Amino acid sequence: MSTTTQAPETTRTGLLLRVLPVGMYAGRSRALVERSFLVNRRTWLQVVSGFFEPLFFLFGLGFGFGKLIGDVVGPGGETISYVAYVAPALLAASAMNGAVYDATFNLFFKLKYAKLYDAVLATPLGPLDIAIGEITWALIRGALYGTGFLTVMLGMGLLTSPWAVFALPAAILIAFAFGALGMACTTFMRSWHDFDLVQLALVPMFLFSTTFYPITVYPGAVQFAVKCFPLYHAIEVMRALCTGYVDASIVGHLAYFVVMALVGVVVASRRLGKLLLA
Repeated sequence: MSTTTQAPETTRTGLLLRVLPVGMYAGRSRALVERSFLVNRRTWLQVVSGFFEPLFFLFGLGFGFGKLIGDVVGPGGETISYVAYVAPALLAASAMNGAVYDATFNLFFKLKYAKLYDAVLATPLGPLDIAIGEITWALIRGALYGTGFLTVMLGMGLLTSPWAVFALPAAILIAFAFGALGMACTTFMRSWHDFDLVQLALVPMFLFSTTFYPITVYPGAVQFAVKCFPLYHAIEVMRALCTGYVDASIVGHLAYFVVMALVGVVVASRRLGKLLLA
């Protein structure tokens, strides 16, 4: 029985070992996930703290401005409350925050100061194991944020469509893509001052990616720029699933994150190999 269940995994690992350069991948990335779990279980308050920022926006802006604005036009042209319009966008932002902060700040400390990965590479693990393991932990953190936020939305009666059951898998994909991209960018950073650039990217993206108002408020050129933002595509996915207005365009939005995740994993593993094995 054990041979039957382990054969596919062994086959996939064998294929990767034949395709990748020697020393890049050992198929043991789960060891990094286990380490992250053991370390963060003692700092659980820090882990869950990022969940509250979008929640505060939901209560402050969703209900505060919602009382002034009233109902708005939803993705399908239907009339919905402002809080129902904003909540899916904040769900996407919650998944993004959970993944990005873990894949940037924490990873930079491990890479530059703790020298964790120098020790890891002294074991059979390779750079791709590190990339997949750390991105997986960032995904788990983003998924936790997304799950908590979905629970709040469910309690508030904001999940009225059967499509909402796919919101959590979509949040996991979004978290994985942002985690991969965040890790790839972190490998290019030289000091803590470079994290100002992270905030310079995240804050405008959060404010202008149709989080609080539709894209039609922008002129055409600005609309094109906004559509290039990853968070815009995340918001479109979440808004479609939570409101029930799902069409073929959601495939394109999801494909955006598949490509983003693949590029992030490849760049991150190659950069780690260059930094740690050179």
